Amino acid sequence: METARDLERVLLVRCVDAARSSLLPASDAQEANVFRLAAMVIASRHPAYAVRLKCASEPYLSQHPSELLDAAGVLRRGWIVSLPRLRDMLCEQLQSRLP
Repeated sequence: METARDLERVLLVRCVDAARSSLLPASDAQEANVFRLAAMVIASRHPAYAVRLKCASEPYLSQHPSELLDAAGVLRRGWIVSLPRLRDMLCEQLQSRLP
C-alpha cells in the first residue's frame, strides 16, 4: 500500500522530470494540478522550469477543464502537503540535479 510519502516522492520525481523536459505532459488530473501549482511556487526561483511545468499541465487541463482545482482543492485531496513544502522540495531537487 502506498503511503502519502510514497505518493509525494513519485509526484516530486514527475515534477522534476516535467520541469526538465518540454515533452512530458501530465497524464492525469493529479499530475496536471500538481504541475500547475509547482509552476506557481517555483516561478520566482526557477522561471524556465516553471514555464515547462505550466506547459506540461495545460494540455490535460484544456481537455478536462472541470478537473482544474485551486490550491485548496489539491491540498484537500492530499496530493501535496503544503505549498511551501512543495516549493522547498522541488527547488532542492532541481538544484541538486542541475543539468
